[in-house]
Amino acid sequence: QVQVVESGGGLVQAGGSLRLSCTASRTFGIYRMGWFRQAPGKEREFVAAISWSAGSTDYADSVKGRFIISRDNAKNTVYLQMNSLKPEDTAVYYCAAGPIRDTNQKEFPYWGQGTQVTVSS
Repeated sequence: QVQVVESGGGLVQAGGSLRLSCTASRTFGIYRMGWFRQAPGKEREFVAAISWSAGSTDYADSVKGRFIISRDNAKNTVYLQMNSLKPEDTAVYYCAAGPIRDTNQKEFPYWGQGTQVTVSS
């Protein structure tokens, strides 16, 4: 079992920035960490993902050029730097861990509790 804990959410004005953190209890057997989000009344969607070893990344089109995912292997921690935030970025953001390279949330068996991000206009 892998425990995943997110932090860093909050309220920010449009155009502002936030950084989310996600720490995994272990990385053995975990190939990739991902961020997903769920807005009110919408399905949960992929945001970004990064591989622990090679650092390869994937982004949703809606966040490319604004969000940056990175990792600190020594701390078992992944970060999501969110810049130029828009009201439509408002959602609960979830961190997840998975054993393969994928962006499909079904391939991530371990999930955090989520952290709320609210962007005011």
